[in-house]
Amino acid sequence: MTLQQLKYVIGISETGSFNKAAEKLYISQPSLTSTIHDLENELGITIFNRTGRGVTLTNDGTEFLSSAKQLYLNYQNLMEKYSGEGIGYRKKFGVSTQHYSFAVKSFVEMVKKFNTNEYEFAIRETKTQDVINDVAGLKSEIGILYLSDFNRKIIQNLLKSRELEFHPLIDCKAFVYIWKGHPLAKHKSISFKELEDYPCLSFEQGEGASFYFAEEILSTNEYHRAIKANDRATMLNLMVGLNGYTLCSGIICEELNGEDYIAVPFREENEQINRIMEIGYITKKNFNLSNIGKTYIEEIKKYLGVN
Repeated sequence: MTLQQLKYVIGISETGSFNKAAEKLYISQPSLTSTIHDLENELGITIFNRTGRGVTLTNDGTEFLSSAKQLYLNYQNLMEKYSGEGIGYRKKFGVSTQHYSFAVKSFVEMVKKFNTNEYEFAIRETKTQDVINDVAGLKSEIGILYLSDFNRKIIQNLLKSRELEFHPLIDCKAFVYIWKGHPLAKHKSISFKELEDYPCLSFEQGEGASFYFAEEILSTNEYHRAIKANDRATMLNLMVGLNGYTLCSGIICEELNGEDYIAVPFREENEQINRIMEIGYITKKNFNLSNIGKTYIEEIKKYLGVN
């Protein structure tokens, strides 16, 4: 098995076609087909299902592709670090994150430091399960999410099963996020009792998703009025239109969200309830971050004010 064969497998999986991959990889289609056939014989598995409509990954192929991407990305990162040479095409870098404006702002600052003609960048604000899946499949190099006493065991077991690692960044207490015209906006702190008359807003995690995947801390509380949204812009509109609120880390970016919103400390009379969010990032185990990945984490740490 060679690095070139890994490159070919990745190329075919991305295009869904031997012909399209051959064009992209500057190789004849017969040579590409023969190379993949040799690799399958060597490994004793079938990587691709061939059909008249193109190719799809087999179950063995899906598992192999994940390992192949990790190995090939590590190779790319080593080449970038020690030789300063490219690999012959635009390198890709992706981040998947729960809905954190600081993650987007840090991404913007990171992109400014690189030539967008040489790199293909992607940032995905998405569901918790998708953050994990994206990093496990190396669709994204880095994922941003949080742990708490409530979800820690479940999430960490899932990360372990997907061969992922969690790297802590910062611990945050819970805040109530509302617009400045909200009736409670002038309070120094806000309790659940004071919030009873207002709808609780949360990000939808998909049908059947466990509440362990909730992006909002204290998701197990019984909310009499609740509304789910798919994106940050919709949630901000609901805050204004319905005096809705959400529970968050208190780390907000006015440059992206606007100046019409504030985070007020959450007050809970029951001191046994842990209101700490441990925000961090996930990567594949034993994965060497690319220079872009390292720069992105540096930008996040700079924004959060952590070392």
